[in-house]
Amino acid sequence: MTNIRVISPGILTTVQDRGRYGYQELGVPVSGAMDDLSFRLANILVGNDQNEAELELTYSGPSLQFDADTVVAITGADMSPKLEGKVAPMYESFLVKKDQTLSFGKLKSGIRAYIAFGGSIDVALVNGSKSTQTKIKMGGFQGRPLKAKDILKVKVNPSATCGKVLKEKYRPKNSKFAVIRAVLGPQDDYFTQKGIHDLFVSGGYMISKEFDRMGIRLKGSKIEHKETADIISDGTVFGSIQVPANGEPIILMADRQTTGGYTKIATVISADLPKLAQMQFLDKIIFQEVGIEEAQEITCKYEENFKNIIEDLK
Repeated sequence: MTNIRVISPGILTTVQDRGRYGYQELGVPVSGAMDDLSFRLANILVGNDQNEAELELTYSGPSLQFDADTVVAITGADMSPKLEGKVAPMYESFLVKKDQTLSFGKLKSGIRAYIAFGGSIDVALVNGSKSTQTKIKMGGFQGRPLKAKDILKVKVNPSATCGKVLKEKYRPKNSKFAVIRAVLGPQDDYFTQKGIHDLFVSGGYMISKEFDRMGIRLKGSKIEHKETADIISDGTVFGSIQVPANGEPIILMADRQTTGGYTKIATVISADLPKLAQMQFLDKIIFQEVGIEEAQEITCKYEENFKNIIEDLK
């Protein structure tokens, strides 16, 4: 067992796995890692199951002191990681020795980074998940972000090895502009043809100041409804594009509400959600329409990529 002491917590550092599924009907949000790609890559590098919990860092990283040798990997946003004050690698498993400190500096790209530990974070499973939902204080480390002086326990996997390096071709590139593919529906029939046209061909949207783990409000061409923006509340998914009466689209993210009473014009495909997870205020996106079959093919390629990575790391 490794005890990891939090010297400073960063802005928002939480324990996340891939989410708490099966409880939306009871009003329990799914939560989980915002950037599924970076999250899974970190676990693969340290030899964990791809769903094992990690630390998700937002904007700035913590300073952590280890009381035992531990293999770690850092992926996602470049927050200038340092080990004992010297540059630490990203997308590579490496050893943090007893009494050493892992810290982070200037944010260079993206906004969310992930730290995977070779082993498992010792927090309770709540409804089958270790993910933190801060608004309802559920899961993770006492249902909240880490604070200074917290002690995070990790059950170390003795077979975890350092020196696994992810090839450059597999490393995601964080950008301030992205093409985001989406499938129409489920309530596209509530919108005029002009409204649907404007979503995909208006010149794009800028991310507003209103963005967090729940959703991303966009600024740009207003989406036109035929009559009303309201529907009988129904289920939401990660990537639902809601359009309230003001016509400004909102992309629902990991901590979204379980149901919503606004029309949903389209749904972002799962393979493009990691791009959104690394974007922030004033970044720009353009939506591209894809059909269901094409979206399924993209998802299959996305999953196949992980198999290729695992093979390459052997």
